[in-house]
Amino acid sequence: MNYQWYPGHMTKAKRMMQEDMKLIDLVIELVDARVPLSSRNPDIDTLGQGKARMILLNKSDLSDEAANQLWKKWFQEKGFSVLMVNSRSGDGVRQMDRLVAEACKEKIERDRRRGIKNRPVRAMVVGIPNVGKSTFINTYAKKAATKTGNRPGVTKGKQWIRLNKNMELLDTPGILWPKFEDQSVGMKLAMIGSINDEILNIEELSLDLIRFLTAEYAGALQERYQCNETLEPVEILKEIAVNRGCLLKGQELNYAKAAAILLDDFRAGRLGRITLEKPVIETEEAPETEETAE
Repeated sequence: MNYQWYPGHMTKAKRMMQEDMKLIDLVIELVDARVPLSSRNPDIDTLGQGKARMILLNKSDLSDEAANQLWKKWFQEKGFSVLMVNSRSGDGVRQMDRLVAEACKEKIERDRRRGIKNRPVRAMVVGIPNVGKSTFINTYAKKAATKTGNRPGVTKGKQWIRLNKNMELLDTPGILWPKFEDQSVGMKLAMIGSINDEILNIEELSLDLIRFLTAEYAGALQERYQCNETLEPVEILKEIAVNRGCLLKGQELNYAKAAAILLDDFRAGRLGRITLEKPVIETEEAPETEETAE
């Protein structure tokens, strides 16, 4: 399956973000904690050069706890302020003010030296579609400041939201780059729901998920669906269809329905806390000695 995404408003949103970047002090980037690297738009690093940077590992309640800690360390080593949050429940959001002050301490100190008092930090909230930006803003602002939805691309225009005298947020539409150089990135984004299911082959996607789960999270499928994980992925999907009563007319198995159940269960965390990618830890090469050089 070839994963692509070409909504017309993406180019316009990127251009708008480029224009607005000069107005802000801090870029708050939401990523999905289940796919922290794949759910980052590489354009944002270029657009946000010279700005204070913050990464929010959102939906961290759905991701592997050990992997969360690895990703937090990985991003911190890249120079980001990092916070694990659950936008829906509000977990972690209360720590935002402290982390914003820490991330923007140079800006705040610069203002103080210039005699500028109480100028609010202006932050841009960015992230790919369906990563939870609007829900985060509403939770942080403690009011329904933006329109939210669980469909990619609900936020279409920009909005300034004044939180308090110290903080203003600029919401932006979710931006997904138009071409995935690495198709595995598109596959992971499809798995978490950042690409509309209507343009996907969900049966094929479910088989990819089964392959991953049986290799990395043995027992998760067996516990949920009472299936035999030693079988081939298509046979496992067949067992899920049988055990969940996914039938068409004439008692024919409905594989599409079984695939939809599997994906929905994964996205809702009903298969357990699962992370689809782990950071590659860069190790420093040992210095060459006379013995190794010979």
